[in-house]
Parts: sequence; C-alpha cells; structure tokens
Amino acid sequence: MNPISLPAWPYPRWVAHRGAGTLAPENTLAAFRLGASHGYRIFECDVKLSADGVPFLMHDAELARTTNAAEKLKAGSDGTSDIAGDYPWSVLSQLDAGSWHSRAYAGEPMPTFEAIARYCIRNSHILNIEIKPTPGTERLTGEVVAQHAARLWQGVAVPPLLTSFDIPALEGALAAQPELPRGLLIDALEGQPWSGWLDKAAALQCQAIVCNHTLWNADTVAQAKARGFRTLSYTVNDAAEAERLMALGTDAVITDRVDFFSPGT
Repeated sequence: MNPISLPAWPYPRWVAHRGAGTLAPENTLAAFRLGASHGYRIFECDVKLSADGVPFLMHDAELARTTNAAEKLKAGSDGTSDIAGDYPWSVLSQLDAGSWHSRAYAGEPMPTFEAIARYCIRNSHILNIEIKPTPGTERLTGEVVAQHAARLWQGVAVPPLLTSFDIPALEGALAAQPELPRGLLIDALEGQPWSGWLDKAAALQCQAIVCNHTLWNADTVAQAKARGFRTLSYTVNDAAEAERLMALGTDAVITDRVDFFSPGT
C-alpha cells in the first residue's frame, strides 16, 4: 500500500516546536504568538482530550510540569490524580500554564485545540498536530482530533498534518478522516528506526515520517523517499545538525530555536 499523495507538499521547512520552543510556555497561545513574531508559519503542538472529550493543548500526561495543578487541585498528593485526562475542561481551563516558565507568563491558560486552530487559520498559519493521547484513549483521541481538524479546516487550502507515535491514534485518525495528511513519529531504537517502519507508515497511509533527527542518514532518507514519504526531523537545535539534514535532502526540521534559525532559509 502506498501513501496517498498531496498535489504538492505545502508545508514550510522550518517548524516551531510547541509554538515557540523554550522561549515561552509550550503549547500556549502566547507561544504561538511569539513564534509568529520570529517569522514562523508552521507550528508543532500536542493535543489530547479532557475527561469530557474536549481537545486541548498539552504535552505531558501529567499536569505537574507545566501547570499549577499541585497547588490548585492538590494533584499528585493524597491520592488525587495528576493525569490531565482525568479532569473535565471546566477544571483544566482554570489552571495556570505559564508561571512554571517565567513570571512574564503568569496566568497563561492552556488553550483548546479549537482556539489555536482559529488563531492559526485567521493568520494563515499551519499546524503540525501531534496526537498525544492519555494512556488508554489512543484510538479515541485520534478519531476526535481528526474529526475536529476536518471541521475546523473545512475549505482551508493547507490542511494540518496529523502525527503521532501511537499507532492506534493514527489508525483512529485514518478511520475518521482519511483525507487528512498523516505522519508517523519514530524515536530511536538501538540507533535504528524500529522494524517495519516503512511498511507501518504505508499501512497507515502516511505522507510523512517524522524521525528523531539522529535516525536520518543517507540510507534511511533514500529508503523513505523511495517509498514516497516526506522526511521530517525533531527536535533540531544545532546549526551543524540542521545543515547535515538539509544536505541529506530532508523536507523539514522541528526546532526550539525560533530565535536562532530563520524560517526564510
């Protein structure tokens, strides 16, 4: 099975990781605005579901690192859950997702997926959506995120790229909205892509493979391109490594260094 093809690859080479890398609290509207101020047009973000099914932006399964849940909800203490997906959006929306980063962002909330989508669409920005399910909700999260994405981007020229490490999440996205482009995320496995990576990406009808940047070399890039896949890398913060990946002919790099790499290059 070969991946479905887009008329042309519409995604820019430089992708801002989680909105603005580490310069602002990740996966917040403030981060997207900062990344845009550095000239970025495509943003990677993480989307999961609240307990009542609202897609929202957050990377970790746990609330502790990027919110004030420990203080606000006593999460993680006395047996209270620290898992974001265990709470309804009415609770999650009240958390401070900025103070952990710096005082300048105190009070910054977590955004819903819909709010970020509307911001991006209105400003002609593009999204690379990593489907980041709470454990146990992989397929459902893929289905719901894809359904929301199809609704929100209806009639928009450049659709979002849906990616995930979770095979069931991508299967759910494929089943729900097969016309949306997908990418398989791959991390290192003893220094090599895991067995059957190209066949799995093809079975999921992916257009792209998004690798830990250390996995790309002349051989793996050639294999991926021979099968018709676009080649993306995460998370590239070093100039020499970015140059190596470009020389290999890869299609895009995801970076935290929105203040260092010019997206016009």
